[in-house]
Amino acid sequence: MRHRRTGRTALAAAAVLAATISGTAGGIAAPGGNASPGSASAAEPGQPGSARTAVVQPATGQAGSTHASPGRHCSYDLRTAERHCFASRDQAVTTARAESGEVIQATLFENRDYGGASFTVYGESLCEKDGVVNYQIDLPDDWKNRVSSVQPWGNCWIWLYPEPGLGGDRDGPFDENTPHVGDLMDDRTQSVGLS
Repeated sequence: MRHRRTGRTALAAAAVLAATISGTAGGIAAPGGNASPGSASAAEPGQPGSARTAVVQPATGQAGSTHASPGRHCSYDLRTAERHCFASRDQAVTTARAESGEVIQATLFENRDYGGASFTVYGESLCEKDGVVNYQIDLPDDWKNRVSSVQPWGNCWIWLYPEPGLGGDRDGPFDENTPHVGDLMDDRTQSVGLS
């Protein structure tokens, strides 16, 4: 006799099955809000219309997931899909550099003039100027609709999009420190492209 799965177990099984069928298993949130880190797309950078994709999941602070302390300043490593949060921006930048040794590609800020919380993105190399988005990030829920100012780094230009997956009308490129992204994308960004 088979037992019926109910509640959270059935929901989790259905999500895994649906993700497996569609090929998007990395980044499915399990019941209770725990999420597995996103994964890079199979497309190679530098190919027309391709991007390395990272789906950033909310930090849970549990073993085997992204790590976070109750900080307002987060760093995100595109290579490992890990997010670490700290009390100060300096601590977020210093710790991420020491651990990964990678290149800062962009910093997003909650408020105008680089104020409030920050979200710093690290990657394995400088952005290429090849006419395509080299890296793509779907922002975690706690960063959607919050970006008001940006700082590009690592030869990257920042493109802001109002929908996940680089959807909707984009704004940019932001190729220099921008104390206000403008009314079109202020507090409307859900995904970011780096080129």
